[in-house]
This record gives sequence, C-alpha cells and structure tokens, in this order.
Amino acid sequence: MKTEDLALFHRIAETGSLIEAADLLNLPKSTVSRRLQALEDELNIKLFHRQSRSMTLTSAGSHFYQRSQNILAQLDETLFEMTNDDAEISGHLRIQMFPIHSMKILMQAIFRFMDMHPKLTLEVISSSESVDMVKHNLDVAFVVEPALDTLDLVVRPIFTTDLRFYASPQYLAVHGTPKTPKEIEAHNVSMFRLSNGKIFNELFIGSEQEVRVRGNFCSNSIEVAVEFGLQGRGIVYAPAEVVDEYVQSGELVTLLPEIQPHQGECFLAYPSRRYVSLACRRFIDYIMQELVPNGVPINMSEQGPRRSCKASSEAFSDDVLPLSRQKIELVSL
Repeated sequence: MKTEDLALFHRIAETGSLIEAADLLNLPKSTVSRRLQALEDELNIKLFHRQSRSMTLTSAGSHFYQRSQNILAQLDETLFEMTNDDAEISGHLRIQMFPIHSMKILMQAIFRFMDMHPKLTLEVISSSESVDMVKHNLDVAFVVEPALDTLDLVVRPIFTTDLRFYASPQYLAVHGTPKTPKEIEAHNVSMFRLSNGKIFNELFIGSEQEVRVRGNFCSNSIEVAVEFGLQGRGIVYAPAEVVDEYVQSGELVTLLPEIQPHQGECFLAYPSRRYVSLACRRFIDYIMQELVPNGVPINMSEQGPRRSCKASSEAFSDDVLPLSRQKIELVSL
C-alpha cells in the first residue's frame, strides 16, 4: 500500500467528493478514481458509498479512516524525530490568510520559509470566510478573533495590535468630538463585515469597556475603512500601525487618547481533528520562532506605519455580529 494512496483516500473522505479531492490534489478525476479503486481492491473492502454528487464512508471505510489517520500521524512523527531542524522537506501546504493589515509581514516570513525548503510547494488563499479546514484541505490559517468562534481549531497567538477609534478633523468639525466611549455610539462608524454577510458592531475600548456602534458603511478591508475616515465620512476603528502616518500628518485624530488601546490578536490556527504533517510542523515552528520571540507575540503597532488605501464598492448589510472576547484554549505542538 502506497502512503500517497492513503493520503488520497483521506482527501476524498474529508471533502466528501471525488471531484473536489481531485481538484485539491491537482489530479485528473479519472486518476483519483482509479487509485481509489486499486486501494479498495487491495484491501478487499468497499470504502465509500458512491452517490452522484457525494461520497460517504462505509462502516468499514470509517474504521479504516480512523485507524489509518493514526498510521499517517505516527509516520510523520517518526520522520519528525529522525530529521534535524535543517533537513530539507517537501510536500504541499495550503494556507488560509484572513485579509489582515499585517499580511506583508506574514508573506515575507512565508517566502523565507520557502527559500529554506525549495522542494516545498505552497498555496495561499486570502479569505475571511470561516470554513471547515479539514474539508477544504487547509493546513494552516492566520485568523483574527471574530473568525474563531465557529472553527474547530488549535490556535496559537502570533501577534497583537493596538486598536483605537480615529476620525478626520473635517468630520469632527461638523459632528463634534466624542469625549466618552458612550458618545462614540451616536456617531457614524465604519464597520467590518465577514464573508457570510454579518457585521460585528460591538467594539472594545481599552481592556474592559465595550461600545455598540452603527454606521452607513462597512467593508472587509481595513484600508478601505481607513479611507472612509480620511474622506471625513465617519469614525474608523483601526490598528495604530495602519493609521500612524495619517495621525502624524494631522489627517486623522486619535479619539479618547487618554484610554489605553485595545489589544487585538491574530492567531495561527490548524485543524484539531487531523494529523499535522512534517512540512506543517516545520512551518508552524518556523512562524512561532519568527513572530513569537521568547514566547511573546510581536506588537505590530510598534513595527512602523504602512500606507495603502483604495476605494470600496461593498454593499451594506443590516446583520450584525458582536466582536466579543474569545475563550481560547492554546495548545502547543
């Protein structure tokens, strides 16, 4: 039995579709079907119930999936123990990246990792959608707090950022400057929307206070939200490093500066119900070494400003989703 055929069987089981598995593996459907049939013939068992649009595990297939998952995990664990940190690795990694302001720093780290392992291929999917990482064959995801509540993940914090409210002098001249957190609620505030159409509108000020905001504009881009503020259309809730240059130039004003900023967090996440490959282990270890020196996540607001804004054509939705604190269990490999 070939280990690659075993991995192929897992992709079919996790996607529930021969076609989706073939697409993820970049193989012809006929090849995937032939290799699956050869595996069933070798084992002399039927692994799947085949429907026109989906494939579901038989009782024997489900048992084989659970047991072979342990086999794959043990094989990777053995390879992990036998190779030193400098050993070259190969394979393919699929990474989901939430469209966050620090994408450039993450991509620089990813490219350095690829340079260290030239036989490795890597795929990055930029999306704010909460998806089943196992079904979509995602090895690692970089996500922020609002994306964590519906995902079955192991998560590790990799950096923080200082979040505050900002507005342009033009907006404040017309609408007044809020002096208390409660007064923020009476203003027009740009909000962030997830790909499922929901908006979170409960935002933190400092470590404890929370405000419920409303507005006539939302986006899934921090840069777009900042442009909303620069145009004098309302208040924006943003990371300090994104708006620092605008604050220094006087284009934006920090609101409630006497209150400490809220510490937003970004996490590295991976599925808790699938074995972690050798390539994925090496990648996670590398990211933690790069971005979490001495076990302390980097504060991106201390890394300098970045300027890049563009227009948005996002439609507004009336649905809301609170941005609340997550109770997260942090697990180490």
